Amino acid sequence: MRIAINASAELMHADVGRLREHAAAAAEDGFAGWWLAQTGLVDALTVFPAVADAAPGIELGTAVIPTFPRHPTMLAGQALTTQAVLGDRSLVLGIGLSHKPVIEGYLGLSFDRPIRHLIDYLEVLMPILAEGRADYDGEAFTAHIESARPTDRAPSVMVAALGEQALRVTGRRTDGTILWMVGPRTIAGHIRPRLTAAAAEVGRPEPRIVCSLPVCVTDDAEAVRDAASQIFSIYGELPSYRAMLDREGVEHPGEVAVVGSEAEVTAQIADLEQAGTTDFAALEFGRSAAEFARTRELLKSLL
Repeated sequence: MRIAINASAELMHADVGRLREHAAAAAEDGFAGWWLAQTGLVDALTVFPAVADAAPGIELGTAVIPTFPRHPTMLAGQALTTQAVLGDRSLVLGIGLSHKPVIEGYLGLSFDRPIRHLIDYLEVLMPILAEGRADYDGEAFTAHIESARPTDRAPSVMVAALGEQALRVTGRRTDGTILWMVGPRTIAGHIRPRLTAAAAEVGRPEPRIVCSLPVCVTDDAEAVRDAASQIFSIYGELPSYRAMLDREGVEHPGEVAVVGSEAEVTAQIADLEQAGTTDFAALEFGRSAAEFARTRELLKSLL
């Protein structure tokens, strides 16, 4: 299992220079990847060329870009341009449906038929990335386009898929899934079997499963889990994440966080690997500089 860093908590500062330093440190420490969410007014794909020279070799991936605000032709062009600037660097275009309260409440868009939306989105996005053209009439998206691509290297595409239908679509069409707030029991019993079965049906390679969770090495696990449950409380309310927490058999988000002593955190990460996780993207979390330092040192020891 590859160990990566999820830098999304850094977005609260909205400081590209700070993100560049964070990515450079992750690369220097030897992590396999550096993942960034698309939230707020910092554009994740635009950040990657800005940090690439400071973080050589490390895989860069979005975790994730919501699909509803961007037409797939627009996102394809942005992703291909980013890949062209990055050259031979590995880029993962992670996308996701987001959530009805966000899409309808914040953006005023319809969240109607999200699985149909995802299918049509991929039917447009994937051929443009691969060949520079799409000829598709869908219910959610239509695209008749052919254009020169800025690079022949198409970024890998992954989807934040949690439900059965989304996992089936993802396994049949993309390179894997990007998870948040999903524990080992759910990965082993729900995510991995459905995703891999869907990929096998169409002869695709076994998909990647990127699991991202808050991580903290601490001497007071109970207090840190309580803090995590408060900070990440929204994920106990959004229906798709609530369903995953229920599958895991827990009530609060902090209960799936990776928290404890060095030995305990190591064991919890090993459980994720045993469940089928191929990539663990740690979102470092803590109440003090000492906890952050201990967490980074433990993660480095697992590389």
